[in-house]
Amino acid sequence: MLNVRKSNERGGASFGWLDSKHTFSFGHYHDPKHMGFGPLRVINEDKVQPGRGFDSHGHRDMEIISYVLDGALEHKDSMGNGSVLRYGDVQIMSAGSGVVHSEYNHSKTEGVHFLQIWIMPNVGGAEPRYEEKHFDTADKTGKLRLIGSPDGREGSVSIRQDAALYATILDGEDEVKHTLGAGRQAYVHVVRGQVTVNGIALEGGDALKVSGEEAVTLAQAAGAEVLLFDLPQ
Repeated sequence: MLNVRKSNERGGASFGWLDSKHTFSFGHYHDPKHMGFGPLRVINEDKVQPGRGFDSHGHRDMEIISYVLDGALEHKDSMGNGSVLRYGDVQIMSAGSGVVHSEYNHSKTEGVHFLQIWIMPNVGGAEPRYEEKHFDTADKTGKLRLIGSPDGREGSVSIRQDAALYATILDGEDEVKHTLGAGRQAYVHVVRGQVTVNGIALEGGDALKVSGEEAVTLAQAAGAEVLLFDLPQ
């Protein structure tokens, strides 16, 4: 089964300092048809104005991943972590038994654009933890680069869930294929550009739910950057 989620069908919020697009129900946006996909619960595309951001707030029992697209995202948390993330950086905060954090646009002059992703963990009340890694553009170009996994293999960040997250940058004749194992499904989110996924044409902000298929094939791309989630059913 292939189920398309178009960019313009997403929910959203605009507060002047923040423009956000919600793939799944979040905040004031509620759609019972889009509550998540397997353990994948949130994909928010956030654009934050210079010098603004999310004040300190708490989370529990959620794997929170930030994927920076443009600009500089400043992070601080109650575990003592503080960093500035830029394009190519991937951050995961396993909230576990509880953590407080803030996220701000580090720049006073330029906007920041990033994806905030939530994955429900397969264990509750665990010790909070934080990790970040940088993934070079060359490592993602023309191939699927593993950036998140349960065991942190291949230099990926560790996710407390039986889920794997891949990133790829494709153009022209580039084509990549990901085989799905038994009992697995995929969620494909197009970050930007154009690409066909199992023959379906998608553009930036579009997504595709893939279930009951043996593989996911990405091809016919034009300036595409894509995230692929391999998830349990």
